[in-house]
Amino acid sequence: MDSDGLKPAQRRYKCISGIRRRHGAAFKAKLALEAIKQDKTIAQLSSEYEVHSNQITQWKKRLLQESPNIFSGKRKKAIQDEEKLQDELYQQIGRLKVELDWLKKKHKQLA
Repeated sequence: MDSDGLKPAQRRYKCISGIRRRHGAAFKAKLALEAIKQDKTIAQLSSEYEVHSNQITQWKKRLLQESPNIFSGKRKKAIQDEEKLQDELYQQIGRLKVELDWLKKKHKQLA
């Protein structure tokens, strides 16, 4: 540890203000849309919202890349696939729980 009380690996994650902020999806989308509109420069948005310009550029790029998927069937298919997987996993958990309960019961009978 150094004089600031941080290990070298921790120091690189410390931002200038000393507090690392997390931004919600709505905030990111709002800021990315403002950047796309180009009513203000990235530097102006960065100063106004106190977010690094590189971060705004990344959010803007991601919004532009992922926006076509909003209106495509790919998104629905991905959601359906996730739900199907989740259902299968819950079924497996249920089977394993029943099996575990049965084994516990058998173990108590033998003891």
